[in-house]
Amino acid sequence: MRRTAQDVPLLDYVRRPGLPAVTVQHWVGDHPSEGPRFSGAHAHDFLLLLYVACGSLVARVDGRARTIATGDVFVIAPGAVVTPGRPDPDGDVWAVSFPPDTVDPGAAAPLVSWRGHPLLAPFVGNHRGGGQRLRVPVEDRAAWLAHLADLDAELRGRRDGYADAARAHLTLLLVRLGRLGIDLPDELDVDPLVAEVLEIVETRYHEAISLRDVADAVGLTPGHLTTVVGRATGRTVQQWITERRMREARRLLADTDLTVADIARRIGYRDAGYFVRRFRSAHRVTPTAWRRGTP
Repeated sequence: MRRTAQDVPLLDYVRRPGLPAVTVQHWVGDHPSEGPRFSGAHAHDFLLLLYVACGSLVARVDGRARTIATGDVFVIAPGAVVTPGRPDPDGDVWAVSFPPDTVDPGAAAPLVSWRGHPLLAPFVGNHRGGGQRLRVPVEDRAAWLAHLADLDAELRGRRDGYADAARAHLTLLLVRLGRLGIDLPDELDVDPLVAEVLEIVETRYHEAISLRDVADAVGLTPGHLTTVVGRATGRTVQQWITERRMREARRLLADTDLTVADIARRIGYRDAGYFVRRFRSAHRVTPTAWRRGTP
């Protein structure tokens, strides 16, 4: 398991070939209906939306205790250090996890692209890397539960067209989130240096680019840059480069007939074998298996 610059575990979103990149979990009291619970301090590399249908829970996000009660939505951006608390014995909590490209597969470097994306901006708001609590009006809570239940049902049932239906339900949830009176400032709190680093990654990921190359481009030492980017995002520069390369690899595997060797060269890997190992490490399957949609 990877670790952040704060030396806490960084939980990856585990993608499955052929399946939509969105996960729903439902906690009733202390017993989640599925999936493991990570009880210690950790960070995510994906977006997390919590909705408390009943009861309350207390969690620490970036060192701050946050109480989430009935009717609250709490959104957490990647990189935030979270120590989850247990819900009330009669609590009813939903969680939706997804990487940014589920909503916008063509998005550029995520922390930059959220800034202008109407569906993803609430996860950034005017805070950096943490979370924010929003209140769902009483009259809208039934609709929130219906969307969550429908999204969960599509993912479980896997009927024809379920992937498109799941993305549609997720989009509706995010539209409702954006209507909760969020007042986004003109300039969101994204570190200009981090934005510059991610822009370099976006424009040069297909080259044989290294941490030193990026550090030279922004005028910092590799060690200093690693510290700054790690603290702001929970990832190293090299992890951002790898993430961008893997995203392009998934697109090329799905949308083209290029060979694995050709894809490797297009995303900056001179050695196709090394690319296969990196892809398998990130996705637990080979590029060829991913293209076939098989585990």
